[in-house]
Amino acid sequence: MKEIKVKDILKLTNGNLITGNEELLCENFSKDTRTIQKGDVYIGIKGAKFDGNQFWKEALDKGASCVIIQDVDISSEKKEKYSNKTIVKVENTLEGLYKIAQYKRSLYNIPVIAITGSVGKTSTKDLISSVVQTQYKTLKTEGNYNNNIGLPFTILKLKDHEAMVIEMGMNHFGEISLLTNIAQPTISVITNIGTSHIGNLGSRENILKAKLEILEGMKEPKIIMNNDNDLLHKWYEENKNHLEIHTYGIENNSEFLAKDIMSQEDSSIFKVNINKENVEIKVPVGGKHFVYNALCAVVVGKLLGIDTKKIQKGISELELTKKRMEIRQLENGAILINDSYNASFESMKSSIEYLGNHTGKRKIAALGDMFELGEYSEELHKKVGREVAKNNIDLLLCVGNDARYIIEGAKEMNKNINTQLLENNEKLLEKLRIELKKGDVLLVKASNATKFYEICQKL
Repeated sequence: MKEIKVKDILKLTNGNLITGNEELLCENFSKDTRTIQKGDVYIGIKGAKFDGNQFWKEALDKGASCVIIQDVDISSEKKEKYSNKTIVKVENTLEGLYKIAQYKRSLYNIPVIAITGSVGKTSTKDLISSVVQTQYKTLKTEGNYNNNIGLPFTILKLKDHEAMVIEMGMNHFGEISLLTNIAQPTISVITNIGTSHIGNLGSRENILKAKLEILEGMKEPKIIMNNDNDLLHKWYEENKNHLEIHTYGIENNSEFLAKDIMSQEDSSIFKVNINKENVEIKVPVGGKHFVYNALCAVVVGKLLGIDTKKIQKGISELELTKKRMEIRQLENGAILINDSYNASFESMKSSIEYLGNHTGKRKIAALGDMFELGEYSEELHKKVGREVAKNNIDLLLCVGNDARYIIEGAKEMNKNINTQLLENNEKLLEKLRIELKKGDVLLVKASNATKFYEICQKL
């Protein structure tokens, strides 16, 4: 393990030691007093709704050995009370977090694979991690901790790891730039360029520009990208002669091309050329988008020199992050596809296609709002509705201000399609409890803020 001591933190942050020991070893970091463990270093993060700096005493009382805080006046009485603990005061804890994480990363000469893209980041991260950990002790982003707080705290978990797989999300320009300069990836993956956050960024071209900020933190850019995505394909053609770019795809001729794809409800099998040999890959999740994700994991495995059999094994043993195409049978015999974590037009389309190809007796889609689409919201919600009609979904249930456009889009293509706009999540849950029968298959999908995941939990 590469060590960080309090004296390193003081130097990195230009902080002041209020009480305590400069030689204290800082191993585990936390921002949440509810889960803090004995010996942790607590960093008070000031958020929009609450200020973590106000909980510094609670952190110390619960066993933290050190706190890093800002904008807090500490009385002589409190200094005396916590004289056996370490208190560091900095100008800005968030900036301090970035600097400490960046320093921690610099101590490790290991492969760091960073993943960004409009959709598929988390499931691609899961597949890549599953492959990489067949050969290396791997640290990966847990859940969806892919922002300016989650990513640094992930990096601070580095101990005796031999590789790291991290996810990078963004809503605006400059956010990926910050993350990549902290993480300094050795391999960057761009899964696709779609319409997520188009309301903030204005166009898909701007989304591409924002995603490409990932290259700023790379000393020697090594890029993996989906060659079937129109904007990425165009960018590849323009840059392939002066950058190391590895491509994967199903339709466009790519370095790693999936062939002979056999799709089933719960899996896919395809062949890909690895070291001049046609290798069969089995993905334990259905859907074309998981073929793309698995292809990407193959490319990473190949670049890291992982044996082909290990690559096959890693993909076949995939464990997905919760709420991503999480499929389970309900007590009444209906099948629930919980894909409720987030939604964009592209991810909606993939999930609806999967539902449409399912062999369930009746196919039901419970869909909600997609956020951060700005002036494109009505158009993209209507496009989702057209996908519902195109895939012959039997019943469409919607909740949300813009979800009504999903119904309008579906009706435009098939005026006889069975649809209903519900008032709220509770009404949708009531409807589903009445409607769902044995043999039905239900897809639940919307942006995370709609809290559709609660519907899945209650079902």
